[in-house]
Amino acid sequence: MAIDQESPFKELNLKNRRVMGGGGRPEEDNRWPPWLQPMLSTKFFVQCKLHADSHKSECNMYCLDCTGGALCSLCLTHHRDHRTIQIRRSSYHDVIRVSEIQKILDIAGVQTYIINSARVVFLNERPQPRPGKGVTNNCEVCERSLLDSFRFCSLGCKIVGTANDHSRKQRKKKSTKKKAMAGGSDSEESYASSSRGSESSNVTQSFTPSTPPPSAVSYRSGKRRKGIPHRAPLGSLSLEF
Repeated sequence: MAIDQESPFKELNLKNRRVMGGGGRPEEDNRWPPWLQPMLSTKFFVQCKLHADSHKSECNMYCLDCTGGALCSLCLTHHRDHRTIQIRRSSYHDVIRVSEIQKILDIAGVQTYIINSARVVFLNERPQPRPGKGVTNNCEVCERSLLDSFRFCSLGCKIVGTANDHSRKQRKKKSTKKKAMAGGSDSEESYASSSRGSESSNVTQSFTPSTPPPSAVSYRSGKRRKGIPHRAPLGSLSLEF
């Protein structure tokens, strides 16, 4: 009997892609590393179920190779040869140090913050009940107030925002293609209509009676001139006195 060797995290990863705005479409998934969306959907700073009796059981680590959920420091013994990254907290929100994440991910456009003397980025969006006064720039996804040089407030917002950019580009390409096709059909129709117009004009001309050429009789009658008058001879004249 065959044994199913599929990963137990397959269903979780598919769900995470839908939650984080990936849409499950291959062209969008390939634009990001496979561990990013599962990591953004993971709940950190919970007690580890395997090491609940230890005082180091808080799950604040993540394995980029396994993508199997949050890990505690004791779990790392089973991931010695894997790439792991530490998640930190700021005001009950998950953050990651720029010095760690920028080595493996492009974070351009995401606003950074300095917390505890370290520059960090937030993993997911943070609700903002009121917009800041005098703020002219906002996150393109959640509309959180930002500095002018950034587009997104978190890594999660960048995934959604760039996916929207991708969709807009695809729609623009399709629209341009449709316009080009429509322009080609219009030119063909105009050419066909002009051809039909010229044909109809030729037909009309062929049915219009033309002026008949002058016949030989009418030509002679029109060109006939009077002959030279003949006079009677003088011998036939009689004179009376």
